[in-house]
Amino acid sequence: MNTYRTTEVATVIGIHPNTVRLYEELGLIPTPERESNGYRIFTEFHIQQFLLARTAFQIEVLQGGLRKKIVSVVKLSAHKKFDEALNLTQEYLEGVRMERNNAEEAIQIVQDILSGEIEEHRFSMKRKEVSEYLDISMDTLRNWEMNGLLTVKRKENGYRVYTDEDIKRLKVIRALRCAKYSLEAILRMLRQLSKNPDLDIKAALNTPLQSEDIISVCDRLIISLTTAEYNAKKIMEMLQEMKENY
Repeated sequence: MNTYRTTEVATVIGIHPNTVRLYEELGLIPTPERESNGYRIFTEFHIQQFLLARTAFQIEVLQGGLRKKIVSVVKLSAHKKFDEALNLTQEYLEGVRMERNNAEEAIQIVQDILSGEIEEHRFSMKRKEVSEYLDISMDTLRNWEMNGLLTVKRKENGYRVYTDEDIKRLKVIRALRCAKYSLEAILRMLRQLSKNPDLDIKAALNTPLQSEDIISVCDRLIISLTTAEYNAKKIMEMLQEMKENY
């Protein structure tokens, strides 16, 4: 049986030795045995477990409790509870698919709103009225305005007045936020849309600009969820193989 020390594991997996120790502390791998001199001894099972964890955490899906679920999958595998890990991975896979469908649906809703297929009424409202009409909290409306997603005109008395166009824009933002798109991704899309009405909305949402210092699953949502789905299937194959071998 092959055995490895910490630095050898780090070399095989392609991580820093401190990361090897961190995985142990977090319970993502089994506690390795130690030699009389205190050196950790890792086995082939540890190597497979590291590879499983690296696959699981390649894409960090934060929404819908999916992050917590995939961490649990890795910890179950570390304790060789493969059947439980397989069942939980299936739940994770279904959750990823649901989130991707939500993201796709939100984009379709946005396209319908912008094309006028969703009926709009000509009116103007105050913030409290908008909050009740769209079922969006007053604090959320303020947050969206502070982040530049919407600029609302004021009357001479200082009160904000939301026009029909403002309501349409808020419906767009609401749909995309429900699908877990970040404020940065939505703002990027809205800015590009103002310059090009024929914008590819999906591409604008899921392709951060090179100048943006934002590395987030929300800025590559559909791409990230598609990759997470692929990885989940790969994890199930790895778990099945580990179940048979260990």
